[in-house]
Amino acid sequence: MEPLRSIDRLSLNQITTDRLNMKEAVEATVRADVPWIALWRHKVAEAGLAESKRLVRDAGLRVSSLCRGGYFPAATAEERRQRLDDNRRAVEEAAELGTDVLVLVCGPAPDRDIDFARKTVAEAIEELAPFARSHGVKLGIEPLHPMYAAERSVINTLAQANSLAERFDARDVGVVVDAFHVWWDPELYKQIERARGRILGFHVSDWIVPVPDLLMGRGMMGDGVIELRRMRHAVEAAGYDGPIEVEIFNRQVWDMPGDEALALIKERYLEHV
Repeated sequence: MEPLRSIDRLSLNQITTDRLNMKEAVEATVRADVPWIALWRHKVAEAGLAESKRLVRDAGLRVSSLCRGGYFPAATAEERRQRLDDNRRAVEEAAELGTDVLVLVCGPAPDRDIDFARKTVAEAIEELAPFARSHGVKLGIEPLHPMYAAERSVINTLAQANSLAERFDARDVGVVVDAFHVWWDPELYKQIERARGRILGFHVSDWIVPVPDLLMGRGMMGDGVIELRRMRHAVEAAGYDGPIEVEIFNRQVWDMPGDEALALIKERYLEHV
């Protein structure tokens, strides 16, 4: 399998350098000659939407996605309405920042009724999709590893995400393939092919053995067991040729100076992705 020859598709997912504010992350990305950045809403809020847009635009960076929308299920109809309103704001922010992908972390059940929570997710996306289309934004459903089902998302396999996305026009709703969340799935490669024409993002990190922490235990590419290059070839064979985001939740990576982290990211990206 052919390695990547350049970093022209490499995107720094902002959470990977979480200690850096918006200005610092943008400047580090530029110094590293990385052409893309993926933004997080809390970081955008800290800097301000207009300032975030200015920083990215003036730096000549392209925004691969905005994270995150979702968290649709809630205990009451009023809470669900408020969450949908927040997702509309997320769509508007994505459009303002110049990305056409809003990543959806769909949210957990507020009680034990996981079936109702999944129904709520589908209904919310149905309501949100026309609004997103009117802003030129696509909704990327990101399935999360089953260990997050109770805390972060009731959409836990790529098959689930595909089935949900297929209810909608491919111009409006697709899926995000995050290696950390889906690498274990025996149906992974069949489901990647099934997602042809709907893959809106590809995120890479690694699965360390043993996992040091459920949330903060993602590894730098090459430090774990994921067949990253095989997965990259599969998403490309399914038609995806967009940016590849490095998204790592790991305190050791967070504690690295930004320039050092970007240098290691570039090295491992070319070596393992």
